[in-house]
Amino acid sequence: MATAANPYAGYLGKKDALTVLDETPGLLTGWAHKIGPSGLRESYAPGKWSGETLLCHLTDCEIAFGNRWRQVVAEPKIVIQPFDQELWAKQYTDLDKTAALDVFTFLRRWNLNWLKALRPEAFATQVTHPERGLVTLQMLLNITAGHDLNHLEHFKLLAAKTGSAL
Repeated sequence: MATAANPYAGYLGKKDALTVLDETPGLLTGWAHKIGPSGLRESYAPGKWSGETLLCHLTDCEIAFGNRWRQVVAEPKIVIQPFDQELWAKQYTDLDKTAALDVFTFLRRWNLNWLKALRPEAFATQVTHPERGLVTLQMLLNITAGHDLNHLEHFKLLAAKTGSAL
């Protein structure tokens, strides 16, 4: 069930966050290639982001989330900085969307390598998120995995809309 602390909990359910994080780059690449450049310029629903914008958003989130995870481990009890995704999205128009997917994939692999090197107790380390309250590294990973699944669903909807379902 979605909560203020984890609005993406419904997407993750009982799935393992690290498994979802590991599978996302391959699934995202598959959807992006299947939908194609012209389809990615479309939105999956009226008033929603295009596939290209979603690719840029996921890449920016991977940068921000990876930084948060490192802060949790290095600086316990820190207050992490939220960001306004709509303001960030205003900068995406002229960015290379192919590069966004490549960077996302590379950064996700790097972040997973870093996470897998942590000691198990690191996942219980707590920080404060101004909008979510006290959270652990594991909770942040669960949020990210649910966020991935939410946006993968958007790519599925876009593929159906553009006639490019897998």
